Amino acid sequence: MELIGGGLVEVRITSADVGKRVSVRYVTDSAAADERFTDAVGVLTSWDSGVLLITRKSGEAVRIAESSLVAGKVVPPAPARRRGPSATFPELARATARAWQPVESEPLGEWTLRAADGFTRRANSALPLGDPGVPVAEALTLVREWYAARKLPAYVQTATGAEGTQELLCAELDRHGWRREVSAQVRIGALAPIGDQDADVSAVRLSRTVDEAWLGRYQRFGEPSPAVRPVLTSGPSVWFASVAGTGEVPAAIGRCVVDGRWAGFMAVEVDPAFRRQGLATTVMTALARQALDEGASAAWLQVEADNDGARALYDGMGFAVHHHYHHYRWSEA
Repeated sequence: MELIGGGLVEVRITSADVGKRVSVRYVTDSAAADERFTDAVGVLTSWDSGVLLITRKSGEAVRIAESSLVAGKVVPPAPARRRGPSATFPELARATARAWQPVESEPLGEWTLRAADGFTRRANSALPLGDPGVPVAEALTLVREWYAARKLPAYVQTATGAEGTQELLCAELDRHGWRREVSAQVRIGALAPIGDQDADVSAVRLSRTVDEAWLGRYQRFGEPSPAVRPVLTSGPSVWFASVAGTGEVPAAIGRCVVDGRWAGFMAVEVDPAFRRQGLATTVMTALARQALDEGASAAWLQVEADNDGARALYDGMGFAVHHHYHHYRWSEA
């Protein structure tokens, strides 16, 4: 035990606490003399050969030498959010999956293998929501073989940062040679405030079908793929929004999938020439009002952590981070 800042501290965690959420303080050589202590909070995902691996909410993995530990304790899960809708990770993960369905899928125990001709990682990755029915190492081999048979890269989609997420699986993927390529935030918020925004939605066209004009604005519509339309039109109740521009291609578009109490927003895009005119807000307001009419009350969306403009927009609408999701890719290199 040591005294730090007048308080008595001790290391009260062991390797038996792997899988639990912990808070540790440790000494780092890179710190200044007066700032030699650093803290880390996250899930203890391994403790091997004198090195701890702690996975933070964002999915960042921190390696800490056991000899540098000054204090450590098990801490309870992060407190539940006090505003907006409540949601468990499994509920939200399944809702987001239903809103972006593959062309082909196959179960592997409680995992789902998904393929869609390579169109987006979400539709071409294994979704591990439960027990694969075999040891994880064997399951990952089967995942690789399944995607290789379809001449697709092997991806596994995981999540961190909420109760019941997959920090341990992320560490297992890392140990078996899988590498994280992309991370994003899953955000949730109340739906009514989005629909109540002061936006003139008269110019927004809503449709059940996706046309060539809408696809012309959609940034992911590059090389033609037979999977694009089936994936975009998949979901319980799908709506496409567009605002006319100066030519055939819309100035702004959006997509919303209504699924019980949830409304998921995707593909909200604005022509650079029309930005800063509130069109993204207008599109989302129109889609939210449609979802409210169908009985939805909560909203979700996904946004990459480095998309500052989108994050600012969603902050203003009341969206808060629920968890982070990641795509791990198998690489033989």
